[in-house]
Amino acid sequence: MRSAVVGIGSNSVRALVVETTGDIFVRCWRGREGTRLFAGLDGAGNLSTESIRRTAEAAGRLAAEARKLGAEEVDVFATSAARDAANGADFIREIARQTGTEPVIISGEEEARLSFLGASEAAGPGRCGVIDIGGGSTEIVTGTGEDIDCAFSCQMGAVRLFRSIQLESRSDMAIAEKAATEILSEKMAETEGFRCPDVWVGTGGTFTTLAAMVKKVPWTDRTSMHGVRIARKEIREIGGELAEMTLEERKKLPGLQPGRADIVVHGICILLAVMNHLGIPEIIISERGNMDGYLRRKLQGRKENG
Repeated sequence: MRSAVVGIGSNSVRALVVETTGDIFVRCWRGREGTRLFAGLDGAGNLSTESIRRTAEAAGRLAAEARKLGAEEVDVFATSAARDAANGADFIREIARQTGTEPVIISGEEEARLSFLGASEAAGPGRCGVIDIGGGSTEIVTGTGEDIDCAFSCQMGAVRLFRSIQLESRSDMAIAEKAATEILSEKMAETEGFRCPDVWVGTGGTFTTLAAMVKKVPWTDRTSMHGVRIARKEIREIGGELAEMTLEERKKLPGLQPGRADIVVHGICILLAVMNHLGIPEIIISERGNMDGYLRRKLQGRKENG
């Protein structure tokens, strides 16, 4: 059986089609369109008509392609920007109209759990942590296998930070890191049960960009990025180099997706803030994430219900 999910994030809309046979879970196709939904939020917290239209049309195209590839079921979920939107009901109606599926807006904690279910296998057996840096939020979750012991979401994402802090040089990174650290510290102060594991996994565009640059491969070569380990010192060096480049110079780098060129350093600053605050020396890159987690959980639920 083929199933699919469309995930509407703050920076892009993505789709995943999988083939399931018993316990076997095989990826068949992935699609992505950059829509920068979070940038459409105005001062009153409403998504602009244009951002809704652009994102809904992208979701519709991806859903249609998934069905064309044989997906019998296409689920749709949305994350941070949709959670923040005062006119979320309008957004949901348009997404449903374009995709033919009623979407769900998942909470920050739920997003963290899905990211863990999708990405944690990159760490191997044993307890680990997962960091998912998105456009509008960052999720942090710890656990073992499918047993999650702590999950929370912070209101700091690459696009959100980009809108509030301008980075023009290596020295400006300290400002962004400080802002992210303050948000993380406040969130952790109200989060119970957190125990820092020894092994950490990162999922999302910030991480795959770092892996592509370390391995010196094109950003489209996703399979080469899975399982790459990157030390905090190396991440800082890459971030500093990118911060000193112009936007056009960044766009020419084969390892950097052009649509991410303006926000990539902000994502790296968030990562450095988390790694410094939690004392994480290195991170393992996963090119799997919350969409994989969503479909794995759905498959598991189907098995449990007979």
